[in-house]
Amino acid sequence: MDERDEQLWRIAKKRAGFKKQLASYIIINGFLWVLWFVTEGRNDYGDNIPWPVWSTMGWGIGLAFSYYGAYHDNRESDTMREYQKMKDRERKD
Repeated sequence: MDERDEQLWRIAKKRAGFKKQLASYIIINGFLWVLWFVTEGRNDYGDNIPWPVWSTMGWGIGLAFSYYGAYHDNRESDTMREYQKMKDRERKD
């Protein structure tokens, strides 16, 4: 078996976890919206906000952070970039 790159393995785990969270989000929130529509959605209650909005928004915010962490947060390369800047400054001085 090949030796795996630990950094790539961590990134792959984060991305796989995000995809599972996204699937759960779509399935569960879809079910909540259907439930709302079947029970209350067809009734005219005026300007009331549908209750599934709260779970969709709250969970969606968490999902957005999870997406960022899986696809855009690369601390190792940020650290390496900062280290390189510091070495370049040291050479100039």
